[in-house]
Amino acid sequence: MSTKKEKVVYIAHPVSGDVKGNIDRVLQICREIHTESKYIVPSAPYIATLLYLDDDKADERELGIKANKLLFERGGFQELWLCGNRISPGMRQEVEWCTKLNIPIICYSKELTEEFIHFRLYGVWSEDKK
Repeated sequence: MSTKKEKVVYIAHPVSGDVKGNIDRVLQICREIHTESKYIVPSAPYIATLLYLDDDKADERELGIKANKLLFERGGFQELWLCGNRISPGMRQEVEWCTKLNIPIICYSKELTEEFIHFRLYGVWSEDKK
């Protein structure tokens, strides 16, 4: 019997722009996390929605965002992990949901730490303060 508690973590990563490349990066991150820890199950449900919704169409992107929000609200994840080289507008929205829902947030990618700390301290994103 395991003494460690398994958890499902939401992998937040930029998608827009190079959608295919970003999907590949998310899948690699999920593989890395899942193979390194038997107790952490990475989840990126937006990958599935990107297979049938077009991220370049505002109405379809909004459908995907609503689906993700529902998963957060229903307790589908125990943590949110910030990944990638920037915090995109979609990731900001996910951070704000988690903040309201008291879901812990981890900076998996160290280069995102400063921007995330700024948000935690001041309640605004660093580029919004200008």
